[in-house]
Order: sequence, then structure tokens, then C-alpha cells
Amino acid sequence: MNTPESSNPLELPAGRGFTVIYKGKTLLSRVDPVAQCERLTAGIPVMDRTLYLCLSPLYGYGLPILLEKLESNSAVLCVEADEKLFEISKNNLSRYSDPSSGFSKERKSASLALARAGSPVEICAFVRDTFGKRVFRRVEPIRLTGGWQLHRQLYGEIETALGREITIEWGNAMTLIRLGRLYARNLVRNLALLPESESLAALDYASQPVLVLGAGPSLDSVMEEAGVILDSRHGERRFKIVCVDTCLPALLSREIRPDLVVVLESQHWNLADFLGARGMEIDAALDLSALPASGRVLAGKRYFFATPWTELALFGRLEAEGFLPRTFAPMGSVGLSAVALALAATSGPVLTAGIDFSYTLDAYHSRSTPGRRNLEMRQSRFRTLINAVAAFREGTFSTLSKDGKRVRSDPAMRNYRDLFKEEFGGNARLFDIAGSGLPLGVKTVSAAEAFTLLNGSGTCETVSVVREEAVRGFSPSQLKEKLPVFIRREIGLLTELKETLSGSVPSEAARLGELLDDSDYLWAHFPDCAGTGRRPPSTDISFLKRVRTEIEPFLELWEQGSKGIGE
Repeated sequence: MNTPESSNPLELPAGRGFTVIYKGKTLLSRVDPVAQCERLTAGIPVMDRTLYLCLSPLYGYGLPILLEKLESNSAVLCVEADEKLFEISKNNLSRYSDPSSGFSKERKSASLALARAGSPVEICAFVRDTFGKRVFRRVEPIRLTGGWQLHRQLYGEIETALGREITIEWGNAMTLIRLGRLYARNLVRNLALLPESESLAALDYASQPVLVLGAGPSLDSVMEEAGVILDSRHGERRFKIVCVDTCLPALLSREIRPDLVVVLESQHWNLADFLGARGMEIDAALDLSALPASGRVLAGKRYFFATPWTELALFGRLEAEGFLPRTFAPMGSVGLSAVALALAATSGPVLTAGIDFSYTLDAYHSRSTPGRRNLEMRQSRFRTLINAVAAFREGTFSTLSKDGKRVRSDPAMRNYRDLFKEEFGGNARLFDIAGSGLPLGVKTVSAAEAFTLLNGSGTCETVSVVREEAVRGFSPSQLKEKLPVFIRREIGLLTELKETLSGSVPSEAARLGELLDDSDYLWAHFPDCAGTGRRPPSTDISFLKRVRTEIEPFLELWEQGSKGIGE
């Protein structure tokens, strides 16, 4: 027989319902657990687009009241971390999906799911798979039982992870709404440049150390302490320098030439990063969505990679044909992409500097970068370097950097830092040179230790790097032959869609739906579609009119690309 001290949950009858005694704790009221939970749920505010996170639900007492008053776009996610308590929840919550209970999923008010809590990442994936993307705006924790106290830390991490995931989803959607059309346009234009570019598999630094430089304020101190190390005039470097595009003028002003510049930016203002660099023999790695002009400034080799900004059928077709360059996870930050490229290019150590995700009152970037230079040029007796409006705008905050000094940051930068830690934290080959930025979750080294590692006299774990062909081994001549065929098919697809929407050809509902799905890059940036992977039905006239206006500009781009390859 189970006792309160037993390792198994002890279920005991109460005034109404049951109570549970487990690991020395009474998890529900012994008098009337049903009334207790109903009283708690009755006081929960009902909000639009909210994911109610019910921690350790056990019997689900009180949930019918919550489910009845929920909006149709809200839901309840029950999470249980304990294996034995999960069995209780699974056996009892199943009745809420039984049509005879009155709380079936067909009802607008009843959207409920139960998940066994593993890691926060797994719970986030479960929410995406169960409820879809960009559905909720907030997470509201519900504690109806005492079971949540048994795994307090894990439940806290799950709540934080879900909140961050929702924030990132909506942030990405806002970016996609603003820039999604431009990303797609740049992709079409950059495809024509593939025959003139190198395969990313050729970007092979063997086991050489690589220094990845961002444009954060801490780069200045690194330059001062390690300037001689970086300056190629003092002999051939034994390591490679990979920098983000904004960092390029800061290096050139110090007569330091990087080996590779990484470009993500899709807009024209990014060209200011290349002032004075035209014709220099410096290699560039560009995202397929980057501004094409950025790849024409430098005279070195040009490599393309892909960071799919959303799910598109076009990406699938490019991959199937072998035209999609090597793909990296879309991380939104050029600094993170530069680190990912460096780790893929070498099996040796990778050191970072200037990837701060923070700023000081008088410096957002290092000296000689376009933004910093512009600020200094505008300085006068009446205008200082301190931009108080930007430094103290809503949402910004003061925090400690990895060297113990106070710096400022904002939620977007902190999210990028958190993503850095998630992607690269604990990587034994990755080191961060001491400076004023936020902690990155990797080992921090001094300038002296960096000198040792970069010159090959330090110890570091090496790995075998798998080389992937960026464009399935096609030669430039093969690409010039095959790409126009692919482009003509894309032109034919858009032409058929145009004629269908214009009434030139008979419209069949099934075929129209196929055309819209295949041409999803036309509407993926629409506010009601961005970040969801969904579109309105093909009977939605407003949606079809919006799609129709997108067709001509892309037809023109595809035609230009076809001519550009043929030249």
C-alpha cells in the first residue's frame, strides 16, 4: 500500500474529487479540490491570443470553466514534468476531448493539449506543431495544483522559453512584412550571379584558426591590444580574419585586410560599409537575400549561402534542382552567420571579438564604421556623441558586460545573444576575446591568450568539418545552361497564375490553389500570412487582388535574370 512517503503518488478521495500526496507534499486540497481549482480558474483574466500554460494539471479540476470562457484564438497547454504525475493527467484530461463531455475540440472555446515536459526547446516545438505558428501573443502561467513546485526551475524555464519564442515569432513576422518582398526580389536577382560565384565548399581554411570580428564598441579595445597581431604588414598571418560588413571600414582604416566579409543586409544603405573598398581583392560571402550590389563592390571571390527567412516552395524547387547554396539556420544577425560560416570553414579554433549585443552611451559601433563616423561628423558645440533618445528609449536597459562594466542593451540584442548561446554555447572550438559585450556562453580569453591560439601555439579541440557542395558540383558553364531552364519554368508558373487571375484562362479551384502555393513568395510577406505558413482561401477576392499586383514585378525580375545569365 502506498504511503505519503512512498515514491508513487498516493491518490485519496476528498470532499469532491481526489487529492494527491507525493514526495511528502499534498498537491491538492484534502477538503474540496474541485472547488479550490474552480475558484482559481474563475479569477483568471481572459485575454485574446493567449496561451494558458497549466503547470502540473493532475485531474484538470477547474479547466472546464476556463475552456468555456476562452476566446477561439486562445488555448490551454497542460504540461507535466513528472512521469508518474503525467500518467494521472493523461488518464483524466482525455475526457475533455470526448465529444460527449461537451468540451470537444470542435467547440470554439475548447483548445487543450497535454505535453510531457522534457526540455523547453521540445515544448516550444510541441506548441508550434499543435497550435501552429504566430498564433499567440503572450503566455499566461496557471498553477491550479501544488505539483508545479516539484519541478519549479524547469517550469520557469519553459515559461521563459515560450515567451521568448512568441516574441521572436512576432518579431520575425514584422521583419518579414517589411522586408519579405525585398528578400524574394534579391533572391531572384542573385540567382543570376551563381555562375560567376564559387561553391561554398571551396571556402576551406583547413585547420587554420579564424578570427571573427563584429562591429561592436569592444572592437576598438581589441584593436588597441592586438593591433600588431592583426596587421598583415608585420608578416603573413597564420590565421584568417572573417568580418561582418559593417566592420570592414574599421579594419581598412587600420590597414587591416580581412580574408572574408559576410553580408546579410538586403537594403541599399548597407553600401556605405564598402566605401573605399571598391576593387579590393577581398572575398565576400553573401546571403541569397542580400543586396546584389554588395557582391559587386569587392574584386575577390564571391560565395553564396542561404538562410531561408521563411518556408517557401521556391526553396524546395531550388534544392531539388541543386541550385540552393549551402543552408544555415536563419539567425537574423550577421555576427551569428559569420560565426557559423567560420566554424564550417575550419576545423581549428574560432575566436570572436566585437560581437557585443550591447552599446555604450556614446558608441553603438566601433570607430570608423559608417554610423559612428556619421555621428562624429555631426558633433558640434551643441551636439554631443551621446544620443540620449536612442540610448534610453523604451525597452532599453542597463546590464553588466562580461568584463564587469555597465553597458546598455535592448530586447532585440538580448534575443540575439540568447540565440548565440543556444546555437554555439559550449562549443569547445569557439572563444570570445575579453571586452565590454554581453556574455556569449563560450569561453572568454584575454588578448594574450588569443594571440597564442591564433598563432597555433595554444591547445584547442579540432573536429572533422563536413564539406557540402553549395551548388551540387555544377560548373559555371553547366549553371549557365541549367539555370535559364529553371527560370523559364518559374516564368511559366507566374504567367499561368496571372492569366488565371485575369480571367484569360478558365479558373479551376484546385489548380488555382496549386499555383498560389507554388508562388508563395508572392504573398509570404502579407500581414495576414507572414510567419504563419498559411494563406487565405483561394476564394478570398481581396487576397487574390493583392497577389495579382505582385506578379508583374517578379516576372520582370525573372526575365532580367534569364538575360543576365545568357550574356
